[in-house]
Amino acid sequence: MSHYRPISERIKDYKPVELRLTDDEIKKELKRCQDCGIPFCHAMGCPLANLIPEINLDALNGRWDTALARLLETSPFPEFTARVCPALCEGSCVQGLNGDPVPARLAEYEVIERGFAQGWVRPARPAERLDLDVGVIGSGPAGLAVAHGLSRAGANVTVYEKDQKPGGFLRYGIPDFKLEKSVIDRRIELMAQEGVVFLTGVDAGLDISVRLLKKRHQVLAMTLGSRHKRDLPIPGRELAGIHFATDYLSAQNRVIGGELATLPPELNAYGRKVVVIGGGDTGSDCLGTAWRQGASEAYQLEILPKPPEKRAPDNPWPQWPRVLRTTSSHQEGGQRSWCVTTHEFLPKAGDPSRLGSLRCQRVEWVPTEGGPPKPVPIPGTEYRLEADLVLLAMGFVGPELGQLASRDDFKPDAMGRVGPGLYAAGDCATGPSLVVRAMTSGLNLASVILSDYQAARRLSAA
Repeated sequence: MSHYRPISERIKDYKPVELRLTDDEIKKELKRCQDCGIPFCHAMGCPLANLIPEINLDALNGRWDTALARLLETSPFPEFTARVCPALCEGSCVQGLNGDPVPARLAEYEVIERGFAQGWVRPARPAERLDLDVGVIGSGPAGLAVAHGLSRAGANVTVYEKDQKPGGFLRYGIPDFKLEKSVIDRRIELMAQEGVVFLTGVDAGLDISVRLLKKRHQVLAMTLGSRHKRDLPIPGRELAGIHFATDYLSAQNRVIGGELATLPPELNAYGRKVVVIGGGDTGSDCLGTAWRQGASEAYQLEILPKPPEKRAPDNPWPQWPRVLRTTSSHQEGGQRSWCVTTHEFLPKAGDPSRLGSLRCQRVEWVPTEGGPPKPVPIPGTEYRLEADLVLLAMGFVGPELGQLASRDDFKPDAMGRVGPGLYAAGDCATGPSLVVRAMTSGLNLASVILSDYQAARRLSAA
């Protein structure tokens, strides 16, 4: 039941598009949450296992401070998930069986933001510090969660970030109209007050060697994300005007954040026909950004079939509903197409070095014997699509380890252990996924590191 600012207003700026629920709306939804026999939201839905019914009951009865305390027992950064989580909990909400699910994400927003407004969210320093020094490489959601869990348990934590500011994909990959960066700054300041040290502009393994890092810290936790972008190596890929979506989004975020004075001309959609290849959230974010930059036209192409409007028979509740999703950016305009593949990028007439159009074709997904369906081009469905700017939003294929380790050496086990004193969490360990899963992975790794530390102490004392 998300409400948004009017389209005519919001496409003129990068301020948050989503509106808060009114007091009456939130009370109504919190009441609906209590009309539930056996809740599935916190166990089957939420990776963090937030106690959603109990949190909502506290909030319904005006015990917002208790609701906050309950939420913070399991979630390190509710202010992030309340803004960008797809709300897996809502997919398994009992109310969703016969109607709309309870908007647990928006309720979470109310709990955490009221907590900040009332001054209930404060630095939490441990009573004593452990003889444990940990270096965390990467400051995305997984890295922040590792640092959060370890620091509050008493470890000394230093976070290394190669970019100018902490936050990783939260800061540089998600537009401000979904996650304003003051929210990240607020949390970083809180963690710094708790004793976490942030070293930015440091490319671990390059600016500081792995050998020195291992000397400086007893433990290294790698939380690099999965930033190796999936490319589209077809004829014409070298033409000017074809860029990765995350480079495009990052540039705009850096302008808003003051890291860049102006937007690079090649990443400005003003007056251009924009084609986004990839139908996921990153592609949607590109659409919203393109409209705000002043694009003349925008298209989003997806090779997969169009999802159904409602759950298919093989996708029953309480599984995550694989249904068509229309974001606030989709509402702002543009054309979405499914079952489309791109064969070639074609040059612009009169300028052979610059992109002018795409050669596309419709596909159908054909079952295969013993394997998944595969896309097969449909004869006679080829067409050309004019474009000045193409953004590749086709996901990621793995971590960019750089000087830290070779891909052959980087094989975390199920607990996140890579080798002696070396651990990994988040997308670089488990593959590309959601912010909430990266946070969960980071918290789990913090527990593993602390357990290994305690085991080593017991062994040395024996």
